[in-house]
Amino acid sequence: MKTTEALLARGVKIAAPAAVEIGDDVDPARIAPGVVIHAGCKVFGAATSIGPGCVLGREAPATVDDCQLGEKVELKGGFFSGAVFLDGAAMGSGAQVRPGTILEEGAEMAHTVGLKQTIFFPFVVGGSLINFCDALMAGGKSRKVHSEIGSSFIHFNYTPHGDKATASLIGDVPRGVMLDLDPIFLGGQGGLAGPVRVEFGTVLAAGHVLRKDVLEPGRLVVPAMPHAGTLTYESGYRSVARVLRNGAAYVGNLAALEVWYAQVRRPLLEKTPHGKACLAGALKQLAGARAERLKRLDEVLAKLAAEDRAALGDDLRAERERVCAAWPAARARLAAAGDVDCAEKAAFLAAWAAAKEDVYVARVQGLPAAAKVAGTAWLRKIVDGAGSPA
Repeated sequence: MKTTEALLARGVKIAAPAAVEIGDDVDPARIAPGVVIHAGCKVFGAATSIGPGCVLGREAPATVDDCQLGEKVELKGGFFSGAVFLDGAAMGSGAQVRPGTILEEGAEMAHTVGLKQTIFFPFVVGGSLINFCDALMAGGKSRKVHSEIGSSFIHFNYTPHGDKATASLIGDVPRGVMLDLDPIFLGGQGGLAGPVRVEFGTVLAAGHVLRKDVLEPGRLVVPAMPHAGTLTYESGYRSVARVLRNGAAYVGNLAALEVWYAQVRRPLLEKTPHGKACLAGALKQLAGARAERLKRLDEVLAKLAAEDRAALGDDLRAERERVCAAWPAARARLAAAGDVDCAEKAAFLAAWAAAKEDVYVARVQGLPAAAKVAGTAWLRKIVDGAGSPA
């Protein structure tokens, strides 16, 4: 109760102190005055930080463990661990949010949503009964013109081969951070079979599962139904070129986002204690996300190296030999991917420093078009520098 008493003394609003559990490792100084913690909530973790105007457990009990919250975040009920929620993010009740998750400004999910290793850019909105692990989603220009995930949508992130080298890129980082591209709409009662890449402006019709990349903008996608009936199934991998190519693209985008947080977001986030905590948390989760993706790709390559290739056709055998031989160098490039000094970087950072807006979204949206082009080119060089093992 000592920590609870310290929070009450700071002005944290706990209407039923006896019905709230606050861990002894929680630092009261990292919980802002005015934060509302409803009955049944649990707060744990020395790294937990909760900014002004946040509300926990309005709909149902909420457990928050080693999470960082910006301002006016609402976690309405569920379990939240090792995640970052920037200003105005919201989750409905029944959520399960695990490490590797970052919800940026205004991102919002309804009830009964599962997230892990998931990154949503500003304005991304999801309905209810969603499982969306191992994915990054961007797109949209405002809260009204936003990317959407329909209710009962699933990102399928585990394969019959027993691996999770399946992270999907919905939009991308170099263009998505500029907050000026068409939204992506993923219709309800549907899914993505990762790893897929989806271009800005894509609309996936409700009730369908997307199994292929969509690399042209502004497409309405109505996937053909798979063959019905019982088909011959071989347990081994077929071609892995697309899996490795998309995996490398995902890691490159994570590297670009790390640089964006470290150099672009940092000055604004460091203006407040809760902003500093969110910056540290986001950088930690991004580093962990890159390690996770490399681990999953390592598992695939280990299986390829150990398989019996005698039954493979000439093309598949040649592919296996090529990717296995190239993997050590490719992995080193992916692990080392990071900032690139270039004229575009200098031009963008100069424009960013000259901008007057103190709020992140407003500053991005107020940038001159030339600055956005330069910033995208800079980040694209980081992504391209990661290379591809396939």
